[in-house]
Amino acid sequence: MGEYNNEGIVVAGGNGKGNELNQLHSPTFIFIDEEQSLYVSDRYNYRVMRWRRGAKEGIVVAGGNGQGGNLNQLSYPYGVIVDDLGQIYVADSGNNRIVCWCEGKEEGEIVVGENGKGNQSNQLNRPFDLSFDNEGNLYVVDCANHRIQKFEIVL
Repeated sequence: MGEYNNEGIVVAGGNGKGNELNQLHSPTFIFIDEEQSLYVSDRYNYRVMRWRRGAKEGIVVAGGNGQGGNLNQLSYPYGVIVDDLGQIYVADSGNNRIVCWCEGKEEGEIVVGENGKGNQSNQLNRPFDLSFDNEGNLYVVDCANHRIQKFEIVL
C-alpha cells in the first residue's frame, strides 16, 4: 500500500452545515461510480446528492422533500449504492426500507421493506447499509434486528 498525502481536499460540502446544494448536514455514507461521481447520503437533509468530479455543488438524486415516508421522501438515509444501470439504492433507515431511485424521477420505488418495521423475513428494522453480490442479490445490514439479510433477485 502506498503513502497518502496528509492534507485532504474537500470534494463535497465544506460550506458549513445547511441544505443548499453546496452544503451537507451530517453526511453518512458515500459511493463513487465509474465516472468518479460521488453519491452522498445527507442524513439530516433527508436526501442523497450526486457530486460530479470537480463540481462546486451537488444535485439531489433521491429525497430532498423533507423527512417522511412518501415515495418522494427519505427518513435518515444511510447506505447508498449505484448499480450499472445508474439506479440509486438507499437504506432508508427511518422508514425501515430499501428504496431505488432512477435519476431524474420524482419518486423512488420500494425494493425491500414495504411490510413495516419488524423482525420477520419480509421486514427491516433500521437498515444501515447494503451491497450487491456478483449475481445481483441484495444484502442488507438490518441493524436493529442484529442481522444481515440476503434478498435474492427475481428474474
